[in-house]
Amino acid sequence: MAAKVFAYFVALVAVFSVAKSDPDLLQDICDADVTENDFFFSGLAKPAVVNNTVGSVVTGANVEKIPGLNTLGVSLSRIDYQPGGLNPPHTHPRATEIIFVLDGELDVGFITTANKLISKSLKKGDIFVFPKGLVHFQQNNGKEPASVIAGFNSQLPGTQSIAVTLFGSTPAVPDHVLTKAFQIGTKEVNKIKSRLAPK
Repeated sequence: MAAKVFAYFVALVAVFSVAKSDPDLLQDICDADVTENDFFFSGLAKPAVVNNTVGSVVTGANVEKIPGLNTLGVSLSRIDYQPGGLNPPHTHPRATEIIFVLDGELDVGFITTANKLISKSLKKGDIFVFPKGLVHFQQNNGKEPASVIAGFNSQLPGTQSIAVTLFGSTPAVPDHVLTKAFQIGTKEVNKIKSRLAPK
């Protein structure tokens, strides 16, 4: 019995060691030659200009824009949506995401690995969490622009947009894979690819 309990404990520790966020700090900051500007970014203060077909813009505040975040295991983004704008289905392979609605109303949701949709309508001041690695989305369901601040437990959460990943990759995913996976014809695959191709 004790051996069985120990085996379960070892398995549990192994799972949690793989599933945790960025590693703990070994020092105060990553580089001793930093300045206050390495810890500062003003890019989330104002709404971004939305000028695309999906009607949303994500402004990241991660280690690529704030070098001082290196090794700290956190980052933010601001997402601005036009009325009806969509942050299309996507995943963050390295982080859980939590959003706070600054303005507007959103329909949000994620899909579990059991293929269950967990969704909610949000309004100003609401918070919603998207678990690490799960496909999720947000759409402005109001008549006015909407904005959220998103927090991540990674300095660089990564983003994979499902449609762009499958239909806009380089080299391209073979048509026969997409036609079989989505049960559509080659003509439809090429039409989708042409709309998602990099400009």
